[in-house]
Amino acid sequence: MVLHVIRVIFVLVVLGIAISSALTTEVRGDPKAGEEIMVTRMAMVMIIPVILAVGLILVDMGFHHKSLTSISGLFFGVVAGVFFAYILGMIVDLAASVFVVNYEDVGLVIMTKLLVGACAIYLCVSFVMQTKDDFRFIIPYVEFSRQSKGSHPLILDTSAIIDGRIADIAETRILEGVLVVPRFVVEETQNIADSSDKLRRSRGRRGLDMLNKLQSNDKIEVQLHDARIPAVEEASEVDHKLVALAEHMDGKIVTNDYNLNKVAQLRGVDVININDLANALKPVVLPGEAITVKIIKPGEESGQGIGYLDDGTMVVVEQGRNHIGEDIAVVVTSTLQTSAGRMIFGKAGNNA
Repeated sequence: MVLHVIRVIFVLVVLGIAISSALTTEVRGDPKAGEEIMVTRMAMVMIIPVILAVGLILVDMGFHHKSLTSISGLFFGVVAGVFFAYILGMIVDLAASVFVVNYEDVGLVIMTKLLVGACAIYLCVSFVMQTKDDFRFIIPYVEFSRQSKGSHPLILDTSAIIDGRIADIAETRILEGVLVVPRFVVEETQNIADSSDKLRRSRGRRGLDMLNKLQSNDKIEVQLHDARIPAVEEASEVDHKLVALAEHMDGKIVTNDYNLNKVAQLRGVDVININDLANALKPVVLPGEAITVKIIKPGEESGQGIGYLDDGTMVVVEQGRNHIGEDIAVVVTSTLQTSAGRMIFGKAGNNA
C-alpha cells in the first residue's frame, strides 16, 4: 500500500517538474516562434517525462515478490537516493558544460537534473523496500525486523499448531528461540477452519485457538512472519515453503507431520518432531516390571486385551480379554517403538 502511494507521489513530482519546466521554456522561448510550435513543445516537455515515469513504474512492478514497507526502509532509501541524486546532478552539470553550447534553454538542463534526482530517489526507495528482508549487513540498514531470542527461530507448521501441545511445551519455559508462524501457515489454518467438513472445520478452529493462546503467553515470543521471500514464494506446496523459510532464517521446523519431517531432513533442515519429543519423555518400562492397566477392549489375537497408560501408550495384554473393564496387574514382556508411538506387551497377573 505504501509503495503505491510512493509511486503516485513520484508521478506527481515528475508532472510538477515537467509543468514547471514547460512554463520556463515558454517564457524563455523564441518570441518569433509560431504559437503552434510553442504549444507542441510545451506539451512534449510535459508529456514525455510523465510517460517515462509511468514506464519506469511499470518496469519496477514487473519484478514480483514485493514486501511491505517500513519507516526505516523509507528513510534509508530517501537518504541514499538524495546522495545519488546529488552525484548524478554533478555529472549532468559537467556534461552540460562540455556538450551544451547554447545556454538559452537552461530550463531543460534543470529539468533533466530534477528528473534524474527523482528517479534516483524512487529507485533507491523501491530497492530498499524489496530487499530489506535479505540484507542484514549494511549500516544503518542492519535489521528491520525484531531480533529473535536464542540461536535459531522455531518455525511452526499447521499440524503442530492444530495439535496444540506446543502451547503446553511453551508453558515449561524450555523454548529459548522465538516461535515463528508464517503467513501461509495462518492462511492454511484459516482455510481448514472454513472447510465444509465438520471434522476439518473443528481442527482448523482449534488451530486458531492455539494461535491466540500462544500469542497471549508472555513466556514465549511469537512472531507472525509476513515477509515475502522469493525462495519461499516460488515454492508451490506449504511443506516446501516451510523448508525454504527455515533455510532462509537458519531455523528449525516444529511439526508432527512425518512426511514434512523426511523432506526437511533431505534438505538438511533441523526438525523438532512433537511426537518424537513426547515419546522421549514417556517413562521407561523394562521387561519384567509390573504395571497396572485397565483393560478397555479386546485385542486382535485370541485372548488379548487392550489397555492404555495415562500418557496414551497402548498396552497389549495376553490373557486380558476376560478382564475387560477391570484394573489388572500386567508383567511387561517387551516394548516396541514405532514412528507412531510406543507399544507395550505384557501378561496378565492378579487383579489390582
